[in-house]
Amino acid sequence: MVSGKHVPFPTREQVLTFIREAEGTVGRREIARAFQISGAQRADLRALLKELEKDGQLQRGRGRRLSPPGTLPEVTVVVLTHCGPEGDLYARPFIWPGDEPPPTIVVEAQKRRGHHPAGEREAGVGDRVLARLTRTSETRYEARVIRCLAQAPQRLLGVLVEARDGLRLRPTNRKERDEFRVEPGDAGGAGPGDLVEVELLSQRSLGLRRARVVDRLGERDGPRSISLIAIHTHDLPVDFPEEALAEAEAAQAVGLAGRTDLRDLPLVTIDGEDARDFDDAVFAQADPDPTNPGGWQVVVAIADVAHYVRPGSALDRTAFERGNSVYFPDRVVPMLPEALSNGWCSLRPEEERGCLAAFMTFDAEGTLLRHRFTRGLMRSAARLTYTQMQAARDGQADATTEPLLATVITPLYEAHAALSRARHKRGCLELDLPERRVILDDSGTVIAVAPRARLDSHRLIEDFMIAANVAAAETLEAKGRPCLYRVHDQPTPEKLIALADFLATLSLPFHKGTVQRAGQFNGILERVRGTAHEAMVNDVVLRSQAQAEYSPDNIGHFGLSLRRYAHFTSPIRRYADLVVHRSLIRALGLGEDGLPDGAGEGLAEIGRHITATERRAAQAERDAVSRYTASFLMESVGATFAGRVNGVSRAGLFVTLAETGADGLVPISTLPGDYYRHDETAHCLRGERSGLTFALGNPVTVRLREANPVSGGLVFELLEGGSKEKPRGAAKLRRSARLVQRVRR
Repeated sequence: MVSGKHVPFPTREQVLTFIREAEGTVGRREIARAFQISGAQRADLRALLKELEKDGQLQRGRGRRLSPPGTLPEVTVVVLTHCGPEGDLYARPFIWPGDEPPPTIVVEAQKRRGHHPAGEREAGVGDRVLARLTRTSETRYEARVIRCLAQAPQRLLGVLVEARDGLRLRPTNRKERDEFRVEPGDAGGAGPGDLVEVELLSQRSLGLRRARVVDRLGERDGPRSISLIAIHTHDLPVDFPEEALAEAEAAQAVGLAGRTDLRDLPLVTIDGEDARDFDDAVFAQADPDPTNPGGWQVVVAIADVAHYVRPGSALDRTAFERGNSVYFPDRVVPMLPEALSNGWCSLRPEEERGCLAAFMTFDAEGTLLRHRFTRGLMRSAARLTYTQMQAARDGQADATTEPLLATVITPLYEAHAALSRARHKRGCLELDLPERRVILDDSGTVIAVAPRARLDSHRLIEDFMIAANVAAAETLEAKGRPCLYRVHDQPTPEKLIALADFLATLSLPFHKGTVQRAGQFNGILERVRGTAHEAMVNDVVLRSQAQAEYSPDNIGHFGLSLRRYAHFTSPIRRYADLVVHRSLIRALGLGEDGLPDGAGEGLAEIGRHITATERRAAQAERDAVSRYTASFLMESVGATFAGRVNGVSRAGLFVTLAETGADGLVPISTLPGDYYRHDETAHCLRGERSGLTFALGNPVTVRLREANPVSGGLVFELLEGGSKEKPRGAAKLRRSARLVQRVRR
């Protein structure tokens, strides 16, 4: 604490030192108190903090709390990894996106006990816990367990390898560093090279822990193994508790009592060909109200999952633990048991199902004028695919879509045209990021990896779902009821600086200090559309954005340019949507199975947990696609491919192949002889002597050297690519290095 009557205004370095040395995050009030700032100097302090944040020396978190860049949140999910020599447990962040090693997190013995649905218990190695962190240095935190979210897995997936004293299990999860001993009688007929699932055996003796094979899954590079590796690598829960399965099997059809009869409304589901659950159905018609010429009435009906998954039930606990469903090319790890996800909660055609429906009215320009929600009983008129819908719209209707063309399909497209105008007017972020689709044959072998088609029918459903999500958030806000918002913050100043510096290397002006709306990025994207830089700029703009998350504190959705937004449309596969359904039911008096009293107080914790499980699922899905792609390319080792540089680092060039979208590494040690400097501002590697430069987006020709389906890794050899630049002097290189340090994320 600084004392005295006349205290000088603190310098930048004094403020930064105070924030760095603070335990956890601090706010402007604490800084003002520490330096005895009052009166007119408060405005000077606000300006100083804003400048430090703009320069990337501070990051702003929840509640305008300040901390050094890269600081972990005060409350976050961690995984307990191992026990230290003094008996303390060590942990790592459950989600750690950076390439650098995560900070050290220590949980002292007296701080291990946290709440668990089954009661208070002490956390142990392998558990996933919600913890409160106290920052003790730049790279070290102390943690106190708040809640135990999931116990350590007692089963592992791994590959058997031969050792001098028998077999060892080498886990496929790279986070699991220890090997396990498999006795001859515990191998279950499996041998070296086999991918197996094992159960861990308890033991009191020292040495490697023993494991027993419970399932032989085949050879490690077999098609059935790929998704299983991703599941185990990311600790995805697979088996449902018996109590949850029993609740799902006991489910019954809903009746009409207390519901609106929607069975005569020709609602249709529209999904991909490989969809396994159908949780949303849509209908549109012209608004008959003469005061709304050209307007539309749209109905979005969503499966009534809240009817079957009651708060505090076994189904509810396991749905919360999973957070969401996870989709792989050959299987789904569902949030709910199949009896519900593919049964009573799936809007199958010509079968009666309970639903929660949003009735929305739009004007001719797609502005949402009014909306209401009801609990209904519906009967889907048809299960359509995106391809069927688009073909019917383009004049190629089939036997299913022909009877629906005039009364259902055409009105849906015309209503969507109005919503599309509204979306463009408000200025959503319009990124064009191709997705890969893995195509398997009946045996699970990859037969193709192709871009996923992007049709108007996809955009139609997206815009209808967004509108229903907005209506849900507006309703809960108007009723003063708890809402789990889907929030998306503005890009941080340091990321905007880095983006502007990169765009400057392409002679693309970008005024980083004036970004207030997502649509301001669209001008950049439009300027590069159809050019060699299109994919690269789309990717870099995406990297500049914040990650969306779930929170009861509404800060709006920057990417969609919406003031309020909540997920309502997919309660089969997202726990967030189930929470929103429950809150709507309670707010509108639609039943006794709504959000319980006091549940709003726990929404912050729920939001943090399901944000983490969502990111875990996304990473698992990406890893599986990478492994399938590597499996597909194994027979092409030695072949030549065209591609583009999609990333650069000190390790080398990351290259995306044009034909399959596969990503792999060209090691820096294999580039033409020179000393290469990594310029983070320009996203390039530059040879110090030759001036040979490899930049993001550069076309290259590579030869495939390695393809590993177990890890999903591809290694390339550069054959052609790069451009010549005049070597830069030492002083200019030093200035560039300083700039890189300033904008480093």
